Amino acid sequence: MNATFSETPTMFGSAHIVALLLVAAANIAAGLLMRKLDEKRLLNTLHILGFVMLLAEVFKQWFCFTYVFHGEPNLWFFPWQLCSMAMYCSFLVKFLKGKTQMALLVFLATYSPLGGLVALILPYDMLRPQIALFIHSFAYHGLILTEAMIAVMILSKRSRTIKPAFLPATLLFLIMAAIAFIINTVSHAVLADPNLEPNMFYITPAYPSTQPILHDIAVKYGIPVEIVLYLALIILTSYVIFLIEKLVIRIKQHA
Repeated sequence: MNATFSETPTMFGSAHIVALLLVAAANIAAGLLMRKLDEKRLLNTLHILGFVMLLAEVFKQWFCFTYVFHGEPNLWFFPWQLCSMAMYCSFLVKFLKGKTQMALLVFLATYSPLGGLVALILPYDMLRPQIALFIHSFAYHGLILTEAMIAVMILSKRSRTIKPAFLPATLLFLIMAAIAFIINTVSHAVLADPNLEPNMFYITPAYPSTQPILHDIAVKYGIPVEIVLYLALIILTSYVIFLIEKLVIRIKQHA
């Protein structure tokens, strides 16, 4: 169970490249298989994928507690990152209706793939020596892209009668970020140890960001400014994704 690589995978090393190619191939195959499914089957597929991700998350928490942290409590892998949201949204979306369901679908189509793509291309915290954890990380983030594709398919089918809106998905994102901020703040107050605390959404108020440029902003102008700019950048980039997807849907409908 705790098998490890002979050498820890490196950024854009052979293991990373192979994982990216497998994710791309799996998503192309999934897109071809699902392109003719009706909306009900697509929603059911989202739900099933969300359930699979929840089961995988339970495994990851057990694995990390047992093999990474050796039985010591540690909240670093607390499941409330931006990429974790796809797991909850895809599982719940089948049970929701109306504007709430649309908000989750737009979120899955915009905010989720942004987090998934960044994590896959720059997998700083995913290149771990444990083979099981490595596979889980890349498979999980690959599924985020699959779910985004399914969400776009559903939105495409609905767009002739219901126009997708970006604002509700953004409000959902901000609520999620606020919860992440609370988790980070409370954890720091209780634990006061960066090796044990979670850094959900990477917006902890306790420490400057470790990301390039953002770290410099935090040091020079303060952590609150860095957090606001970081969240604004996520929103802006997700909005660009939303506009691109909207254009693609429009072109497809007029083709």
